[in-house]
Amino acid sequence: MTLPSTDPISPSAPSAESSENPGRPPSCPASSREPAPPLGEQIETHLAALLAIAEQLSARPEELLELLRRIEKLHRAIQDGPFRSSLPSDRNGLFALLSEMEASGGWPYIPRLQLRTFIDLLAPDPET
Repeated sequence: MTLPSTDPISPSAPSAESSENPGRPPSCPASSREPAPPLGEQIETHLAALLAIAEQLSARPEELLELLRRIEKLHRAIQDGPFRSSLPSDRNGLFALLSEMEASGGWPYIPRLQLRTFIDLLAPDPET
């Protein structure tokens, strides 16, 4: 699963300075493209799409399990990639971030259901 890039700036974009107005940003050219929605809105749109997919799969547990695995894989990719590389390199910054994480609800963890618990709950009662 790939999410679209949210960075509207491409490497081939013209420089911020115009030769006509040095030191001032060029006027924005008329574009048929709408400005990108705020990041929070983009995330909500993608989350709503994932929820809609889950609802479409409501009677297919194997496919729902695959969806959950892919979401967990995405979670790990974000955690091990962009999130880890964005962590502060100094102790004070890291402490401040960890304090904020603790105050705001802790680590964003996707819990796994315990398969053994389900097996134990579904096992036939030996006394019957």
